[in-house]
Amino acid sequence: MEVPMEANNATLSSTQNKWMAIKFVLFSISAGVIETLSCFLLNEFTNIDKWFNLGSTFGNKYGLTYFIALILSVLWNFTLNRKFTFKSVANVPIAMLKVFGFYLAFTPVSIWWTVKLTNLHYNEYLVLLATMAVNLATEYMFDRYVVYINNIYTNEEGQQYLSKTNGDNNNKNI
Repeated sequence: MEVPMEANNATLSSTQNKWMAIKFVLFSISAGVIETLSCFLLNEFTNIDKWFNLGSTFGNKYGLTYFIALILSVLWNFTLNRKFTFKSVANVPIAMLKVFGFYLAFTPVSIWWTVKLTNLHYNEYLVLLATMAVNLATEYMFDRYVVYINNIYTNEEGQQYLSKTNGDNNNKNI
């Protein structure tokens, strides 16, 4: 199935779309490592909720820990996926505002369910992994079809790639 790209009049083949999704997953795994490591370090070795007295705001110590880890992973994931997955020259502040909008909805809901589940004594790391899986699927769809919909393969590397793959195939997609 081909997906038309209005910004540069290119069309991505099904192979190109699949490869883009695979790259998103791989970069998201690296962001997940950052999130998990941050969460682990903050959860196991700090009393950060007492430093900022926000434990009651977030529901428990884990809510604030998760929130900080989530911010770190989002910044990492946004930077890598913009450059390498979507190969986009989209305006960074506008793209980041769109991602911020996504997290404006996702973050309170995910903090709510992580606090509820950890208060029910579910393992915080299993809750984190399940939350990251939900985040991965929903963020990919949002980035692909909202943030970068008309700005995929618009950076220099993306244009060269499209030129090469489309030109080598007599303007047919791979």
